[in-house]
Amino acid sequence: MNKSIYFECESGISGDMTVAALLDLGADEEVLKKVLKSLPLEGYEIKISRVKKAGLDACDFDVVLDDEIDNHDHDMEYLHGHDHEHNHSHEDNHDHEHHHEHEHHHDHEHSHEHEHHHDHHRHLSDILEIINAGEMTENARKLAIDIFTVLGRAEAKAHGTTLEEVHFHEVGAVDSIVDIVAAAVCMDNLGIKDVIVTDIKEGCGTVRCAHGILPIPVPAVSNIVADNGLAISPTSVKGEFITPTGAAIAAAFKTKDSLPDTFTIEKIGLGAGKRNYERPSLLRTMIIVDKDVKKAKDDAFDSDEIWKLESNIDDSTGEAMGFCMEILLSAGALDVNYSPIFMKKNRPAYELTVLCKEDKIDLLSEIIFKETTTIGIRRCKMERTILKREMGEVDTKWGKVRAKICSLDGAMRYYPEYDSVKEICEKTGASFVEVISDFYKA
Repeated sequence: MNKSIYFECESGISGDMTVAALLDLGADEEVLKKVLKSLPLEGYEIKISRVKKAGLDACDFDVVLDDEIDNHDHDMEYLHGHDHEHNHSHEDNHDHEHHHEHEHHHDHEHSHEHEHHHDHHRHLSDILEIINAGEMTENARKLAIDIFTVLGRAEAKAHGTTLEEVHFHEVGAVDSIVDIVAAAVCMDNLGIKDVIVTDIKEGCGTVRCAHGILPIPVPAVSNIVADNGLAISPTSVKGEFITPTGAAIAAAFKTKDSLPDTFTIEKIGLGAGKRNYERPSLLRTMIIVDKDVKKAKDDAFDSDEIWKLESNIDDSTGEAMGFCMEILLSAGALDVNYSPIFMKKNRPAYELTVLCKEDKIDLLSEIIFKETTTIGIRRCKMERTILKREMGEVDTKWGKVRAKICSLDGAMRYYPEYDSVKEICEKTGASFVEVISDFYKA
């Protein structure tokens, strides 16, 4: 049976909604608290509670900031009340990463003359330093870094700068860092690899953030959607439903963009947002089990669909092809290879082949056009049958080797990960052949 987590984003998605929904789905609260405590961040505390939203019982994850660094991102009048003057500098950080929605109304005056004494303008390197200092699993760390990398590329594109130089404003704030790390830790803790994100609902109008009053979706969200194959569905409801953090989480977590034809629901998680909109801020997550008859025929196998991209390239160097391969793999290609061929008039050339999921077609095609001299790419959808596998570790005399572990006719098969073997070789001085040989004896 194939388990997946389905993100039902009928009211958009944000960082705190995601964390709350995953906690409600069964992520370990104590594991999360331990990781957050290990981060070199101050000026906040977290509160996890139950709240009522539209009459429904939901989990609430709240990052409560100290008064001197409170960014008032739940202040609806500030975010959307653009018909009167505000005295806030655009350099203040009014983080629209949290959907903070309180049950009282803001009928009192807000002068918005708060001083912010902490630095909101972090570089990616500053944030990575914080993440790397935390005590978490390597997979959780990778997920958190993936989310910030998606955000960084979107912000860099919006501001015409590089990933290394871009300044994080709202998403560099304490609460947003906590939200992202918490989402990564909870997803890792649940131990389910496949995440389905179909269309994400978005509101309309404008919202105030660090750079002033911007149209919805804000530029960072638009860039994330465009660069990562997310699908959004506009509504006529005024308000910002998709925050940059929420969009980046969806992009980093998503492995599929459609539900199976038939499935059962194993568990439901409901996460509450905190902004007051006409549509209640709720994110529903579900652990679902695929009941597809075709997949149930043989429990030893999985089947899915992938796409093959091909291009004949007759005027590119081997170095350029090798560089292109590295970029394609880092961007999410399942596999990349190129083979020598002869074209018209006996011209020597390469045939570049890229295997990928459907949601990566546009991004990988763009890379192929940019990094090679090709002027055309062929593509076709392919069905494949694969052995069910999981990642694990095998003990050898040289140390633990990470490997894919598969089962066929009751017999276990182990496939060592190249990077893991290479790491052991570099640490011990053993040859690659020695480590591999002992791996299969283990």
